Amino acid sequence: MGLKTTVSHNCTLLEVLQELYPQSPRTRIKKNLKHKNVVCNGKVVTLYSYQLKSGDVVEVNTSTPKRAKAPFPVLYEDNDVIVVDKPVGISTSSTDYSANVYHTLSGFLKDQSKGRIKAYVVHRLDKEVSGVLLFAKSEKAMNIIKDNWKETKKLYYALVEGKPKEEEGTIESWLVENKNLKVYSTHTQTEKAKFAITHYRTIKQLNEYTLLEVNIETGRKNQIRVHMSDLGCPIVGDRKYNGAVDFVRRVRLHAIYLSFPHPITKEIIKVESNLPKGFLIVKDGNENYK
Repeated sequence: MGLKTTVSHNCTLLEVLQELYPQSPRTRIKKNLKHKNVVCNGKVVTLYSYQLKSGDVVEVNTSTPKRAKAPFPVLYEDNDVIVVDKPVGISTSSTDYSANVYHTLSGFLKDQSKGRIKAYVVHRLDKEVSGVLLFAKSEKAMNIIKDNWKETKKLYYALVEGKPKEEEGTIESWLVENKNLKVYSTHTQTEKAKFAITHYRTIKQLNEYTLLEVNIETGRKNQIRVHMSDLGCPIVGDRKYNGAVDFVRRVRLHAIYLSFPHPITKEIIKVESNLPKGFLIVKDGNENYK
């Protein structure tokens, strides 16, 4: 606790607090009561008119209250941006009000700032993908980051089935989404096709699997997942894009690194995320996202 005093005469709690804090306005004193920072004879009291008698003991907690824990691990934060470590199994955002990182994080920021700050989506990770996810704290910061998005660098780790013919290389194609919301590659430019470039290099071989570092020049929907499948090495657990269907496995794609120019200071911010526990271990049997 902070200040502690023994009452010498009958009086109200407010009178004692005014004696303890003669320079503080009544509103600030009442805030201490509202926030349950005042204890009388070992019991929290919030009523300023509470009657005290000689011998009663009053304690006031003057320590700074702890900030509530963020709903996701925070990798970097300042007044303009927040970068979190997205877990697998939750969408970045959604239109059907299902659980998503944006809604949860935005609610947390609003609560912490009394409604002044919320999250703004800058980029997205698939529901099945974990790792570094950047949000802006204002519309201005969001627009600046998006306008300079080509200056960002994004690295992923992908555990894939088999082994690429070349230890490193580049995959280029036009990506199109069909009516079943599945993306596929084509080498023909059409009205709806979006050009995508993916670079990869081998990190290490793990029995019948290979760990790749993936660097994307373009951020298309499901880009890495499609291109790994095109390579003949689908991502472990990615049954949507030709991964083995023997078991239900967590998709082994993780956003491990992101660097970007700060929207206000222009300083290059570099953020890294550790591989999730069990990422490199593939067991027989079904796996849950958690």
